[in-house]
Parts: sequence; structure tokens; C-alpha cells
Amino acid sequence: MSRALPQVEPDPSLPEEVTVYEVGPRDGLQNEKATVPTQVKVEFVRRLAAAGLGTIETTSFVDPRWVPQLADAEELLGLLGDEGRGARRPVLVPNVRGLDRALAAGVGAVAVFGSATETFARKNLNRGLEESVAMFAPVVERARAEGLWVRAYVSMCFGDPWEGPVPVAQVVDVCRRLMDLGCDQLSLGDTIGVGTVGHVHRLLEALAAVGIGPERVGVHFHDTYGQALANTLAALRDGVTVVDASTGGLGGCPYARSATGNLATEDLVWALEGAGVRTGLRLDALVETSRWMAERLDRPSPSRVVRALAGG
Repeated sequence: MSRALPQVEPDPSLPEEVTVYEVGPRDGLQNEKATVPTQVKVEFVRRLAAAGLGTIETTSFVDPRWVPQLADAEELLGLLGDEGRGARRPVLVPNVRGLDRALAAGVGAVAVFGSATETFARKNLNRGLEESVAMFAPVVERARAEGLWVRAYVSMCFGDPWEGPVPVAQVVDVCRRLMDLGCDQLSLGDTIGVGTVGHVHRLLEALAAVGIGPERVGVHFHDTYGQALANTLAALRDGVTVVDASTGGLGGCPYARSATGNLATEDLVWALEGAGVRTGLRLDALVETSRWMAERLDRPSPSRVVRALAGG
């Protein structure tokens, strides 16, 4: 494998350091049709940690009937032991039942997954916007009471395949409601990848106006239209320092067919390293991990950096 690295030319418009919130084991694998063996998932998490990733979202305690790929959540965390616990190993919990399972597994951080649109809320949660916020209230309250770190995902922040464009004010209203429940961090999801740089700026500006500053925000861009990296850099220039990414560019959404892969962690790291931004990650180890996982999924990695450095 080539050891090529980008030429470093510092960009003062970007933060000095960025935290990569790795979603590969959960969001990256959840839509895979063939069941990925639990031991492979365990090895995936361990390889990601060895590459320097501090925050790794490991799995989801969703009903296995809805996402069969993640039916092994308890087994996975049991095999990981202490490596799968703590505030930097969050898991997704859809409701109180999911939280109960997560607490029994000894997790230290959870995430809830809301929607900025009524249609997707009903398709993904079988509840409307009002009902879904009400459903999350006791989840967040109990999680905080148990000392857990809590993240709020909001999907369809930049567009919805059924409703089309989503008004910025509507997105801000949903985000504010979820953060008012007591969440520590907000992740803005461009679930179908239609966002653009100006849209990113407008949304972050509107969130800041209601007290949700960039220091409490992470961004989660899908690359459907090739805009994920550009949108991420725009968010970083507006003060965001947490970026969701998936090693190898794995991922999608089982409830939105137009949602393609996540921003690849390697592509993000290449851009940030070239700009002199610290990530604490080893690019060579990430590329090797993506090659390893691609072999197990029996298809090439969609990450451009992986393909350039390792031939896919």
C-alpha cells in the first residue's frame, strides 16, 4: 500500500483540531443485506480504535425486526467488554425499551434519532414529529439521570425525498425541541445528500440564533451528489468541530432509498491533514481497515482515498 500523504498547507479558516465521530459500525453496516458476523464487527471496532478513532458509535438497540443487521447488539457489546463502553462508545436507542437494553449492557452514551420532517418521522419511527419528540423525552431524561452522555440526531435537515425542500425554520424548531430535552450534542443529518454550502451556512446561523452554537453541533453528510466533503468544510469554517464519518464510506438509510453512503473517514482525514488540521488519526491504518472490511463485504470501498492509496 502506498504511504502517500497530502502536502500540508495550513488553512487558517479551519479549526486547529477536529473530532471525527465514527459511525461505520452502526450507520455504515445497518443497511447491509448480508448479515455481517458479530466477530467481524468486533474486529472492525478494534481496528478503528487502533487507528486513533476516539468516538465510535458501535451499534443500535432498535427492534431487530426493523434492522436485522444490528440484532446482535448485546452480543457485540458483551464481546467488546470495556472497549465498547464509556462516553466515547455511543449506541443508538429509539425508545425507552431500547434504552433499557442499552443500560443493561452497561453503555455510557446514547443517541436518539429524530426527523426534521413529518413524513420521514412516520416512516422511520411510525410517529409524527410531535409524537416522536414526546417519545424521546423520557428516554433523554432517564439517560441523563443515569449519567449518560446523550446525542440527538436530526435527519432530513437539508431535504426530504417525499416532501422536497425543508424550510430552515422547521429544522431549527425540531432541533431546538430535542436539545431542550437535555441532549449534549446535536447531529445535523443530510440524509439524502442534497445539501449545499450556502444551505449549511444558513442552517448553522439560524441554529446559533436560538442558542444552539457550533460548539454543540456535529454534522453528518451523505455524498449522494458529491457534496459531503464541501459541506463539511463549510460547517468547519462556521465553527463546527465534530464531523460524522464512516470508514470506507459505508452506509445509507434503510428507510430512504435515495440515501447513499456517508462521508468516508479517509477522504475527510486526507482533506484535514492537508489543511494542517489535527485529527489524531492514522490514515494508513484507516485505509487498511477499509480494505479489510471491503473484502468481508465482497465489494470495493467507495472511498476515493482508499482506492487511490490501496487500489480499492
